[in-house]
Amino acid sequence: MKLSIIVPVYNVEQYLVRCIESIVPQMCADYELILVDDGSTDNSLNIVKEYMKSNLNIKVYAGENIGLVG
Repeated sequence: MKLSIIVPVYNVEQYLVRCIESIVPQMCADYELILVDDGSTDNSLNIVKEYMKSNLNIKVYAGENIGLVG
């Protein structure tokens, strides 16, 4: 069974590296870190894409900003 961790991302460039670096070292071999970008206008999406190059367990889903849906 694979462990999935889902992290919402929206203009969190200043916190994103710390967030990813706090999750990845603690994980077992069979996990996926899913970052869901809600149309960030800062560098958040580029940061995630850089991590994806060196870690196949990291995935990103990006789209236009839709805000809270409820």
